[in-house]
Amino acid sequence: MSSQKSAGASLRGEGDGILARVDAAGRRSLSHPVGVVAVVLLALIMLPVAVWLDLHQLSNESLTRQARDLNGMISEIRGYYSSNVVRRVLDNDGNAILAHNYEEIEGGIPIPATLSIELGEVIGKRAEGITYRFVSDETFKGRVPHVLDPFEIQALDTLRADGRPDSNVTEVGGSLLNRQIRMAVPIVMGTTCVACHNSHPESPRSDWKVGDVRGIQSIRIDQPIAANLFSFTYLLTYLGFAGFIGLAFAAVQWRLAVQFAGMNSELEEANSFLAAISIKISKYLSPQVYKSIFSGARDAVIATERKKLTIFFSDIKDFTVTTERLQPEELTALLNEYFTEMAKIAHEHGATVDKFIGDAILAFFGDPETRGAKEDALACVKMAITMQRRLEELGGEWRRRGLENPLRARMGISTGYCNVGNFGSDDRMDYTIIGAEANLAARLESIAQPGGIVMSYETYALVQDHVTARALEPITLKGISREIVPYVIENIYGDHMDLSSDVIEVKSERMQLHLNLSAIDEGERREIEKALSSALNAILRH
Repeated sequence: MSSQKSAGASLRGEGDGILARVDAAGRRSLSHPVGVVAVVLLALIMLPVAVWLDLHQLSNESLTRQARDLNGMISEIRGYYSSNVVRRVLDNDGNAILAHNYEEIEGGIPIPATLSIELGEVIGKRAEGITYRFVSDETFKGRVPHVLDPFEIQALDTLRADGRPDSNVTEVGGSLLNRQIRMAVPIVMGTTCVACHNSHPESPRSDWKVGDVRGIQSIRIDQPIAANLFSFTYLLTYLGFAGFIGLAFAAVQWRLAVQFAGMNSELEEANSFLAAISIKISKYLSPQVYKSIFSGARDAVIATERKKLTIFFSDIKDFTVTTERLQPEELTALLNEYFTEMAKIAHEHGATVDKFIGDAILAFFGDPETRGAKEDALACVKMAITMQRRLEELGGEWRRRGLENPLRARMGISTGYCNVGNFGSDDRMDYTIIGAEANLAARLESIAQPGGIVMSYETYALVQDHVTARALEPITLKGISREIVPYVIENIYGDHMDLSSDVIEVKSERMQLHLNLSAIDEGERREIEKALSSALNAILRH
């Protein structure tokens, strides 16, 4: 068992070592792209060079083999002629007798047909991969009949039917590793041959005519592919090297793909974690500030700038008394509901909510996004009016839930220059505003009636065409040296105030109407039309 464990550990160690070498090779190739390009270009150049070298070598080998075979055949033919023709004539005092059985006759020499048959045997023994046969299905009497294979039988029939002396029959075949070609040409009877065959006592026929096909010359050439395959030494070496490089490249790519997959998985996990963290962080920041930080528009450094802002400050009237009448859990739920509703309205109007201070809200318009001083001031006033109206609605709900004294807020608005940006230390900073106008908004809130909105003259001057406001007696506020003329917005809950808003709200002693046109879809629009039409008909019938 211990030997198996050690063997497994050894294999794992070797595998890790191979992977490490593959990684190192991949990193080197990636760090030297010019070298990689050079290797590829060299490989492309070497391919035709390898093919040319192999063709050159194959040509040399083929020519050498042909020369050797030709030399051997000539030598064998010369030897055959010397022993079977010249020697026999000389032994018979120079007299020669043509005969198919020349070996049995003194001075006999082979006739052309016999010569072809015997030369075929000589060539077949000497020439590598070449077989020559001179065959016929009509042999002389006393001779061993020729055994014809199917190709020779078919070729003989085809050539006799064709009748042309220059025709041939070819067959290509063989196996996967050995190719073979066979060719058969006709042996046509000439004038001399006809006379000899028709007068010879052992001839199989005596009616031969000029042009008859006596037999065939069959040549078979075998070409082993495996033998030639290894003639391509340079090409095989090139392909082997290219294959090795390809496998190495594939291994590098596979390894990189595995690493990239791992990194992608880690990045997905990190992104999911960062997304979750960013969502949590966004709960502590105003949406505008959150957006500017995470988009890169604002850096987390201590820096401020002076801008003209419209500041909003609100506080709950008699909140301390309310806290004494409620349990902590009820108070927490009530305060969170109040802040949620107010923050929602602030976000809809584009306010930057600075902070919640106990039961108070500090918000401003003009940074990090601004629509201009006038539009910022108008948006702030619209927001304050919408908040007071929403608080009136919530008051009815809270009463129905058993709260004797619902929350009522006082609101103050001022417009002027403040320092806005990141304040604090390098380790802990806060995005907020500092300036007299911020203090003024808080002071104006303190003189407002519950459910009321008081604004400075600077704000009133920007929004006077859109709201109805009444000037109060000039006052001196703590921390502000000059006299302040406050303006209180009147008829907050009336139906004739031009807010240029998508929100329509009308309230009287026996009617409450609140429509948010931007949030109405087609289905709700039809339902509202139906309800308003029914209400109007009911009023007309009353």
